[in-house]
Amino acid sequence: MIRLVGILIGLGFTFVVLLAFVTGAYTWSTEEVAETAESVFHETAHGPEAGYSFDGPFGTWDLAQLQRGYQVYKEVCSACHSLNYVAIRDLEQLGYSEDQVKAEAASFQVPGINPDTGEDTMRPALPTDYFPSPYPNSVAAAAANNNAIPPDLSLMTKARHHGSDYVYSLLTGYQEVPAQLREEFPDATPAPGLYYNPYFANLNLAMAPPLTADGQVTYADGTEATISQMAQDVAAFLTWTAEPQLIKRKQTGWPVLGFLLFATILAWLAKKQIWAGAKRRKD
Repeated sequence: MIRLVGILIGLGFTFVVLLAFVTGAYTWSTEEVAETAESVFHETAHGPEAGYSFDGPFGTWDLAQLQRGYQVYKEVCSACHSLNYVAIRDLEQLGYSEDQVKAEAASFQVPGINPDTGEDTMRPALPTDYFPSPYPNSVAAAAANNNAIPPDLSLMTKARHHGSDYVYSLLTGYQEVPAQLREEFPDATPAPGLYYNPYFANLNLAMAPPLTADGQVTYADGTEATISQMAQDVAAFLTWTAEPQLIKRKQTGWPVLGFLLFATILAWLAKKQIWAGAKRRKD
């Protein structure tokens, strides 16, 4: 009797779960979703026409591009955004020499302690230091940016779907508010101090367009600094800050796949060898 009751309870529970699943699936497939400004005007991120050198299974870093991207970050983005998880010495991975990295580190000021008085002070950074934040704290950051705290960019391309393309699209996507948006969704138009960008989640972005004109940065290698080029370069640089081992991981993957393929073939041949005698006895 107890077993029968247990079976009935289990069947009842299973029925309720199936009913909830079927009802939810039916509601999801038939319910009309309310149209919002974000659903109508939000655009899918896209990358530059030529793509990135690190795309695909055989991709590699373009060190010249990464250096240009670092230059864009330093001259444009670093005024508001930090790289708290990147050490200055990591720049050696971009092709800079040890002396160049030391000189680059010395161009930054980081908090320190006066050895004579023990008081807080500022000192030139060392290669072992991390890139300093442009603001002393989040309150100062919000006060300087219309109450919006600029996010740290160290892992930005991992924090966003298709991160490299997202950064590129966002930087090149600022535009005037479409007339259709003003007419259909007047409450969605940017308030004073906000900017319309269809690649941002809610369309209204507190960050002013950081790349405003061609030639805003003078590249050391002579590359023409168009807005598209600068956006592509800094997107590549931020991909490196987020995944510095990306290319090494790809290069390691091929030998691993080769080994797994070889091991699979070896295991299959071993199986054939082991079971060959048993098959002959059966025959």
